[in-house]
Amino acid sequence: MSTKLPDGKAMRDGQIFSARLNNVVTTEREFDELVAKSLPELLDRATGQTKRFLRETNQWGDDITHEKLALRWGYELVERFVVFGRTEVPCRPFFLLDSLIAKSFSQPDPLCYHKELLTPVGRFLDGLASRAVVSRDALIALFYHFYGFSQAHVVKLLGFGQAESQRVYKNFERWRQTGWQRTMNETGLSGSEIEVLEQELRTRPDHLNHEVDRLMPVLQSHYRKSEPEHYPCLSEQKWGQLFHDDYGHDYRVWHLAFCRDCFLEVADRRQAEVSSGLKPQVNLHIHPLKKGGVLALFGGDRGGRHHGNTRAQRLSRTSA
Repeated sequence: MSTKLPDGKAMRDGQIFSARLNNVVTTEREFDELVAKSLPELLDRATGQTKRFLRETNQWGDDITHEKLALRWGYELVERFVVFGRTEVPCRPFFLLDSLIAKSFSQPDPLCYHKELLTPVGRFLDGLASRAVVSRDALIALFYHFYGFSQAHVVKLLGFGQAESQRVYKNFERWRQTGWQRTMNETGLSGSEIEVLEQELRTRPDHLNHEVDRLMPVLQSHYRKSEPEHYPCLSEQKWGQLFHDDYGHDYRVWHLAFCRDCFLEVADRRQAEVSSGLKPQVNLHIHPLKKGGVLALFGGDRGGRHHGNTRAQRLSRTSA
């Protein structure tokens, strides 16, 4: 389908959208409406530039794995554009997207490209982290997938009151219902690949958790680049003051989910509340926490296995 322009030339629908995306939008509403109509084009542009970057840096391979990788990073870039673009109005959407992509690729170790992240466990972790940047549900879920924390553990770790606690439970519920599956779809992990991870977690939990422990700093150092500049690591004394004076709730959620060292320090400091004296550790979980009557494991047998000796485990029966 084509449309006649005032000068008599015809432009196809896609070209018209490109022209519109190059024009200045002056209000947030105009930005939202234009982006909603142009998401396929925006995704195509972000994915294409991701492929170009990988080729120019000799990191591209003509196979389905790299195609999925470029598409998922394209999704991530567009999602960041949609979230933060509204704050840049007035703007030219295509120019703003190009600027965001260029800034992302110009950072040290862009997109934390490592061959190890092309493995099923690497793609799983990368998918969770990339989603957590734009979704609070996914952000809260990191505490469960990385460490086995249930809703109750998360609330106690973060020192939340009743209002914030209800939010955490709602985050877990939405993640369980739709968030996790959406993230797996965007990551490109197939059902068989997820089953392989589950099988390895059952048979070799220590090995898989060691891999997660090794990859987490790589992932977190990359994704913390989108963290606000006023969210630095804190000293032990300042963490104590933050909890004692009861401030910085958003900071606690974001930073502790994306900084393993600070998480371990705070969890160790607050172990009386969250772990019955047991040291915190990486404890990978693949699927989201089930609703009602599920034993959420922390600090005991890793990988979610149960071997009868429950005295060595910290078990909390939780419900959404």
